Amino acid sequence: MTRPRTTTVPLHDDGIRALLDEVAAGKLPVAQALRQLRTLPFEDLGFAHLDHHRLLRKGFPEVIFCAGKTPAQVGTIFARLAQRHDQVLGTRATPEQYRAARRRLRGVQYHESARVLLLDKKPHRRRLPGVIVAAAGTSDLPVAEEAALTAEAMGHAVQRIYDVGVAGLHRLLPHLPAMQEANVLVVVAGMEGALPSVVAGLVSAPVIAVPTSIGYGASFHGLTALLAMLNSCAPGLSVVNIDNGFGAGYLAAAINRKVHSGHQP
Repeated sequence: MTRPRTTTVPLHDDGIRALLDEVAAGKLPVAQALRQLRTLPFEDLGFAHLDHHRLLRKGFPEVIFCAGKTPAQVGTIFARLAQRHDQVLGTRATPEQYRAARRRLRGVQYHESARVLLLDKKPHRRRLPGVIVAAAGTSDLPVAEEAALTAEAMGHAVQRIYDVGVAGLHRLLPHLPAMQEANVLVVVAGMEGALPSVVAGLVSAPVIAVPTSIGYGASFHGLTALLAMLNSCAPGLSVVNIDNGFGAGYLAAAINRKVHSGHQP
């Protein structure tokens, strides 16, 4: 039996080729090679290190957080990621950053309300059902759309249920059968942040609560909604940070992918 090696392979294509040659020759166990590949490689752009193997480790490529980056930096990162991946996603993007990415690549989309940049080379691929994104009010839609677009980019079919907050709870009830069939729900709310607790008390699937910074002065830019959600008495509810639609959409996609993989023979 070949004993696992602990040597580190250099972070470049020649190193990967050498590692694969060792596997083919029977000198390195497949499990050990897989552990090493999960850390390889990254690309040094000077101002950024692109993690090209995040797809292998996480199931989706590295996502660009565009806030604070120059348009040129976003355009360069976007183009380099697109060379290796079929989907490229950028969050908190500006119109200027979109124009920089569009100059480098055809097919880049910009969802202005959600501030999302998206390139999808396989837009008609089959998407996994089971994800619902619900929003309390129309003012919460930018955050809800960030969540929905993230999950869709990751290969999931998203059902949207919008403007169903507790100020008119009867608007939510017709959607209850669909919500009870979902594998995971993202529920977005500002103000007092009550909607996720209501939904979590009515469904068996995990609920990911997203507080938004929508509200009058005592909402403290979403802090009131965040604390309300963290103090929910409804079981099966988790909470992401204020306005973090991306984090909620990513988590929902990960949960839904696990549900579907568990159904495979």
